Amino acid sequence: MIWRRRTALLVALLVISSVALAQARAAAAERRLFELANQERRAQGLPALKWDGALATAARRHSEEMARQNLVAHNVPGEPSLPSRATKTGARYGWLSENVTQSSSATAAHAQFMKSPNHKANILDSDMDSVGIGVVERHGKLFVVQDFSKAK
Repeated sequence: MIWRRRTALLVALLVISSVALAQARAAAAERRLFELANQERRAQGLPALKWDGALATAARRHSEEMARQNLVAHNVPGEPSLPSRATKTGARYGWLSENVTQSSSATAAHAQFMKSPNHKANILDSDMDSVGIGVVERHGKLFVVQDFSKAK
C-alpha cells in the first residue's frame, strides 16, 4: 500500500515538473520572439514595440487552441475572430494583425516569419506600436502567435 502511494506521488511530481518546464520554455520563447521582433524594427529605424499583456493573453489562448487541435491557423474551429479574442482579454486597439506558425524554437519561428513577406510586414509595420506573444509547447513543437496592435 505504501509503495503504491509513493509511486503515485512520484508520478504526480513528474507530471507537475514536466508541465512547469514546458511553461518555462514557452515563456522564454515569448521573451526571445519579443526581442527578435524589436531587433528587426530597430535595424529598420522603427520604434520598438511595447509589450501588451492583454494581447499576450489573447495570443496564448489562441496558441493553446492551435496546439489542442494540432492546427496552425488564424481562426480554428469553434474559436472567435482575432478582434473578438483581443476584446475579450481587454485589449484596446485601433488596428490588429497576427502572425501564426509552428516551429521547433523561437529563433526558427522568427526566421520563418521573416522569410514570409506578409509576416515580415506585420513585424515591421510602422503603424503598429504594441505586441502580445503567446507560445505553447506540445510534443516538442512550439505553437506561436504574435498579435500586433495600434493601441488606442
